[in-house]
Amino acid sequence: MASTTHPVLGTRSLNRATLARQLLLSRAGMSAADAVAHLVGLQAQNVKPPYYQLHARLAGFGPGVLAGLMESREVVRMVTMRSTIHTHTAHDALTLRPLVQPARDREVGYFRKGLVGVDLVRLADRARSFVEEEPRTMGEIRAELLRAWPAADPQSLSVAARCLLPLVQVTPRGVWGRSGQVRLTTVERWLGSNADAVRAPQAVDDVVLRYLGAFGPASVKDMQTWAGLTRLRPAFERLRPRLLVFRDDSGVELFDLPDAPRPDADTPAPPRFLPEFDNLLLSHADRARVVAPEHKGRAWTGNQSHRTLLVDGFLAGLWRTEGDGLVVDLFGTHPRGVEEEIVAEGEALLAGMGRGPGPVRFGSIHG
Repeated sequence: MASTTHPVLGTRSLNRATLARQLLLSRAGMSAADAVAHLVGLQAQNVKPPYYQLHARLAGFGPGVLAGLMESREVVRMVTMRSTIHTHTAHDALTLRPLVQPARDREVGYFRKGLVGVDLVRLADRARSFVEEEPRTMGEIRAELLRAWPAADPQSLSVAARCLLPLVQVTPRGVWGRSGQVRLTTVERWLGSNADAVRAPQAVDDVVLRYLGAFGPASVKDMQTWAGLTRLRPAFERLRPRLLVFRDDSGVELFDLPDAPRPDADTPAPPRFLPEFDNLLLSHADRARVVAPEHKGRAWTGNQSHRTLLVDGFLAGLWRTEGDGLVVDLFGTHPRGVEEEIVAEGEALLAGMGRGPGPVRFGSIHG
């Protein structure tokens, strides 16, 4: 069927559909573990963002809930999509990493000049034995590998170990209210007997369906952006008979699950405070569904992501903690009633994350 016959989903319709999948139209009553699974992981380059992500999405969430899952090893922190750290359920940590492993293998190739004479199979075996004796820092891993290959580039050895092995950051790293150096071991060693029960990686078709459930409606390029992978078109084509097909205002073909929510474009979307690197803003090739053209790029400075504020479902400002309170820098002005909603949501954030009660004030207003 020609793409021109597919129904068009405008920007606001895409926005509301995506917010519904992301649990951002109204807070969900599901458990934190179920939410981590539904969202196919939480971006976790920094320690605190996963906690803020769940506060924005779940009713009654407190940081101790996710901290408990970290300590009980029901969720873990490891490199998966886009070669970035994500918080995943134990099952996803074991079964999603194989999906992205080919991309991690290619990443090692970018550092081949620093790995001349290094047998990568031996390197992976040596690094695995070393970190499975006990969790190690990356500096310790690098020193161990330099003993075997003293002429190699130290950073290249580190990258090779990180890419070739499914390494997890062990607790207390990642636990709310605690601090700890990054120490690494393999996901299999960290999860122990639970890892033995998981035999097969997730099929790419199943991951496509899960992605659409959390980020759809979406194009092939959207999912490739989220996963950091290429050549996913064949999976979408295999699934086409089971999916609905739309197109956006530019004519790009979008796929979706038949029974997934697609709320009316005028459905209210309350203010939401999101942390830096929230996957909502990272998981589509075209981010216009949440970032208006006039605000493109404003959530970033260089490669550093800022904490963002959604108003009416779209990027509307940045925020930061200051003392025991919170400061909001808006992009433009909003009616008084909207500002009151922003303040109420900010106060809920401070209270829910154990910082409040504290003031929520508006800083500079940018056009």
